[in-house]
Amino acid sequence: MVEAEEKGALKARLLHGEVVRTSHKEKAEARVGRIHARAKEALLAFRPEALAVEEQFFYRQNELAYKVGWALGAVLVAAFEVGVPVYAYGPMQVKQALAGHGHASKEEVALMVRSALGLKETPGPSHLADALAIALTHAFYARLGAAKPL
Repeated sequence: MVEAEEKGALKARLLHGEVVRTSHKEKAEARVGRIHARAKEALLAFRPEALAVEEQFFYRQNELAYKVGWALGAVLVAAFEVGVPVYAYGPMQVKQALAGHGHASKEEVALMVRSALGLKETPGPSHLADALAIALTHAFYARLGAAKPL
């Protein structure tokens, strides 16, 4: 979670960042339940104005899409329970917002996350950097009045 400055250059402060790790050895309901519980705990602890997620585009990875859908569903239910509106942004929108062009590399986007948050190191693992990039993208579009509800 980030807290963004309302005016000027896109600058923000990191409030919370977490990757909920699961294992294929766990039952699906345990994995999804833990993701839901951690998301809801963070939403209740920090009371954000919005939750931003990545729009998912899967063309040939049906099994991956199915499992990512479980995790996204768990997060969406947590947002509903807490009353936080959800917004979604695609990879090109994230790259455009943070790097100024839609063809930025993951490394370039991660460096922009680091810069916008004033961090000494690039956030890791890469899933955390991606999540923070999506949060910053929402801050960027919200300031323009162009936030994209899910």
